[in-house]
Amino acid sequence: MNTIGTLLRLTLFGSSHGPGVGCVLDGVPAGLEITVEEIQREVDLRRPSMYIGTPRAEADMVEVLAGVNDSRTTGAPVVLFIANRDTDSSKYERFRTVPRPGHADLTARNKYGDAVDLRGGGQFSGRMTAPVVAAGAIAKAMLATAGIQIAAYTQQLGRLVDEEERYLRDVRRTSKENPVRAADPGLALEMVNEIMAAKEEGDSLGGVVRCLAVGLPMGVGEPYFDSLESELAKMLFSIPGVKGVEFGSGFRGAGMRGSENNDQFIIEDGEVRTITNNAGGILGGISNGMPVDIRVAFKPTASISREQKSVDLERMEDTTIKIEGRHDPCIVPRGVIVVEAATALVLADMCLRGDFIAREHR
Repeated sequence: MNTIGTLLRLTLFGSSHGPGVGCVLDGVPAGLEITVEEIQREVDLRRPSMYIGTPRAEADMVEVLAGVNDSRTTGAPVVLFIANRDTDSSKYERFRTVPRPGHADLTARNKYGDAVDLRGGGQFSGRMTAPVVAAGAIAKAMLATAGIQIAAYTQQLGRLVDEEERYLRDVRRTSKENPVRAADPGLALEMVNEIMAAKEEGDSLGGVVRCLAVGLPMGVGEPYFDSLESELAKMLFSIPGVKGVEFGSGFRGAGMRGSENNDQFIIEDGEVRTITNNAGGILGGISNGMPVDIRVAFKPTASISREQKSVDLERMEDTTIKIEGRHDPCIVPRGVIVVEAATALVLADMCLRGDFIAREHR
């Protein structure tokens, strides 16, 4: 299905090489102040740097078709649309019979038959994250009314890892100032060089995006199956290319003892806090008032210019394939703003469900 959420429901529509992509965001409280310029700024952050991404000449221009009037939400569903203006579908017809390794060509054709749209990846394309980012801008505005802020950055790119502890204020300030969305300007340069080296070799890189949410009150989450971790994981795993999600110490916690992994409680400024945050701000599927700390692993971009083995589905024999056209050698930098948006949409929905956000703004 192409709809997610309970009280804040996001529905995606469109495809990579169709007329455009867009979304319907239903459940946005009436009276929320939001401008198309704010939404556009978020979508512009998804655009790749000309040096490390696909060389698209045009920007993705957001149109607000409904749900906003005079920079305030009306209470009706917000409808956002982004036209596809720069597409070339000619190279994709071959993939119906010779599927690309690492892509959904084979599984999509098996499931949907000859009717499947494989142009640009169709509904499986990373292009579908553009309306997610647009909707995320509205979710961020909703969260801001409750003092909740979100920021993400590239923590790992290929073999390069940012080992330093980072805080939301610094991440928000630095990660948008370099093309790889790193929190460390020095490491950012190394990451750019790493991407360029992979590109020169006809290859690609993966990495890890770390996302922090600060200001979330204690009590957000609806166990059992709608726990905060469950809802976030479902949304984050829907982002194309995501292969891993962890909270707090995550898989590292499997190598710890309980005395190391448990976050011990203290009183700080009259409130209960924890000394560490190995739980990632979530206990029992419910927010505990500490920063929500998420790491999202992206696989290397599947489209690479090296020759690879595949199969000819018409002849049912082995063959090879070489993918041409424009492809990002690394999608992680673009994934940073997508992870922020996806996290914001879930948190806004969960805050509505728990009455932590007003249903209308007068």
